[in-house]
Amino acid sequence: MNESQNQLSHCELVGCGSNEHFNRRTLLKVAGFSGISWLTPVAHQLARAEEQNRRKRPRSLIILWLEGAASQLETFDPHPGTEIAAGSKARNTSVNTIQLGEGLEQTAELMEHFAIVRSVVSREGDHERAIYNVKTGYRPDPTLVHPAIGSVVCHHFRQKDQGVVDIPRHVSVLAASAPARGGFLGNEYDAFKIGDPLRPIPDVRAPVDDQRFQRRVGDLRKLNALSSRQFNAPHLDAALNMMSSEQLKAFDISSVAASERNAYGDAPFGRGCLAAVQLIEAGVRCVEVTLPGWDSHANNHQIQAERISVLDPAMAALIRDLQRRDLLDQTIVVCAGEFGRTPFMNIASGRDHWPHGFSIALAGGGIQGGRVIGETNPHPKRDSADRLQDIKNPQPIENVHASILHALGIDHEQEFSTPIGRPMPICEGDVIPELFA
Repeated sequence: MNESQNQLSHCELVGCGSNEHFNRRTLLKVAGFSGISWLTPVAHQLARAEEQNRRKRPRSLIILWLEGAASQLETFDPHPGTEIAAGSKARNTSVNTIQLGEGLEQTAELMEHFAIVRSVVSREGDHERAIYNVKTGYRPDPTLVHPAIGSVVCHHFRQKDQGVVDIPRHVSVLAASAPARGGFLGNEYDAFKIGDPLRPIPDVRAPVDDQRFQRRVGDLRKLNALSSRQFNAPHLDAALNMMSSEQLKAFDISSVAASERNAYGDAPFGRGCLAAVQLIEAGVRCVEVTLPGWDSHANNHQIQAERISVLDPAMAALIRDLQRRDLLDQTIVVCAGEFGRTPFMNIASGRDHWPHGFSIALAGGGIQGGRVIGETNPHPKRDSADRLQDIKNPQPIENVHASILHALGIDHEQEFSTPIGRPMPICEGDVIPELFA
């Protein structure tokens, strides 16, 4: 064996361009090629590389929830010049092979960070059922309430966060009709709901002087001892820790410079996105920010354009801010609604519900940006009996869930045990390899 064969390259040693980490197999590989004299320095080098990888490993999730269902044709999957576009236009992006809908100007400049799955499919066309489906990865089941993906993430990291994060680890900003729930994992994994971040969080400041407040807490603890089913002591301790925590500042955007706030747009959604960045920086695991009002059964173009004007600056500022704070690699950003909208306009110049090929955009957290997964037909037939014939590489919603969990280092194939002992997989989907290739 010659000299070059007898030594491992620096990239082989530290795992450049791969996800290989320092483990027993790597150690034996090094020892076999290099001799025991290399073992100690190489082990230190690999350990340092692993620590760097660990610090950059995705740990948080931000969901930009487009409640009411955005039209894919006016946002992430435009088909300009076709019948289904119905006059909607597109604009070029920083990736010359990808276009976005008109109005997403700032987002288009950051296309290299985004992967768009344009071929998402589900079997739910009703708002309430579809919201449940997209947020949990499961269709509604009368025998069980499944946890939202943010609840799964918080459950997975619960031991790491214990004693470190005093504020809720799962937050829903501007929650509309269906904030994320913990389901069978328990209500401690429900999202903590707040409104416009310009307003203070209610009920985190004692309404009486400290001495009287402490007496009330003592009385409540006595009640806990008598009726633990009604008053949960761990929840009480968590609430008290939150009330006195410095981390509460993460909810407050009032001290942020006006120029930075204005970059997100002068709207509650933009302020919610700014708060989401601060919360993630403070250690919160999942933040859901809702932008409602996308339901466009009539006057589709007008409704979509107005909502896009709010979404675009906020989403772009969020990506830039995460990048500036060195948080983008550690945070997965997902922009989604409950389904898409019909390719063909109805008689009221609107688009109706369409779960047969819509778009979800993802960025950060190891997602490979600047790419599109799947494709919808720019010339579908109005009377098609098989909607999947108009989709290339269809991706069920549960595949998106599996991919997000995979990016966060969570085994999506493991099973939970429900309160009655029923085994339940975290997710029934498959990872979308194109998001990581």
